[in-house]
Amino acid sequence: MKPTLLVLALFPFLLFSMLVSAVDDQNAELPDPVRDTSGKILRAGNEYHILPVLRGPGGGLTLASTRNKTCPLDVVQEPFDVLKGLPVTFSPVDPKKGVIRVSTDLNIKFSASAICAQSSVWRLLKELTGVWFVSSGGVEGNPGMETTVNWFKIEKDGDDYNFAFCPSVCESCKVLCDNLGIFIDEDGKRHLALADSLKPFKVFFQKVPTSAQY
Repeated sequence: MKPTLLVLALFPFLLFSMLVSAVDDQNAELPDPVRDTSGKILRAGNEYHILPVLRGPGGGLTLASTRNKTCPLDVVQEPFDVLKGLPVTFSPVDPKKGVIRVSTDLNIKFSASAICAQSSVWRLLKELTGVWFVSSGGVEGNPGMETTVNWFKIEKDGDDYNFAFCPSVCESCKVLCDNLGIFIDEDGKRHLALADSLKPFKVFFQKVPTSAQY
């Protein structure tokens, strides 16, 4: 076979190899996907219960009025471990990406309608010295300086996961950067919050069946 014909014959194979290599390199740079209790990848738009790894002190995450106020509703842990709380959906910073990955900015929103005339999107809200509470009333999407308090991350924690607040949506902004834990107030309510003294709140994710009604 002539050299020119040989090159032409090998060209499709070489092109395919280059494309496969480029895709592999791109995937290698992506953070690992988050997985639910059945081992399936978390996907944007699907509903999940956020449940504690440590059973006994409380159940899943939900919304409640706390700290002598009606609104906004705070993100708290159910008082009993048999209660799963409210389902949530995750929205990655890039709306074109359907896979939820660790260490990636996310909006988190409860599926149930909030009692207050506000959204059920999570946001970080400072109410006490040294304690930042995760509350509702956040803005979904629109990443930037004005929305930094609405972005959270899921981090791998051994075989489990935890939540962190360390937004990357504004590179020039000075932001808090720490794991979220459970803060117990004077009424015994278990808040999802950020404070130096809190241990990371380890969780897992259980997909809500599409036929379930809330």
